[in-house]
Amino acid sequence: MLLPMLALLSSACPAKGEPPVSPRAATRTHAQNYKDMVLAACVAHAYKDDKGAPVDAGSSASALRDWTVYDMEQSPDAVRSLVDGYLSRDYTNPLAEAEIKGIRFDFLKCLDMYHGPELDAQARRLVIDPGRVDRPGSTAPPRP
Repeated sequence: MLLPMLALLSSACPAKGEPPVSPRAATRTHAQNYKDMVLAACVAHAYKDDKGAPVDAGSSASALRDWTVYDMEQSPDAVRSLVDGYLSRDYTNPLAEAEIKGIRFDFLKCLDMYHGPELDAQARRLVIDPGRVDRPGSTAPPRP
């Protein structure tokens, strides 16, 4: 059911000046989509006890798989290990803890993972044709 909806959304063309109405993942490179998929997996895992966040992040990660070609055998374990490693970090902040009991900074951990060298190395190792963009005639937006 998700794939037909995504296909319908991706075929919609917004009028000039209107914001895009379909996911922009097909206009990004496979390496960028892989990193976005790992970030979505991190958020889904970090907020698994929240009813809405993991569903949204998980469905986003699932959609990104359609626009990414990567080593399907090694990637699940590599993603799980990278996510678990970052989420297990101790980002204790006594000042924040004094105000908000049980504060975790899990989203910050996911962002650190996303911008970290380990994810770049993993994407280079596991993504097949990392510079490829699937939507013909499109250009991938530049990434810092």
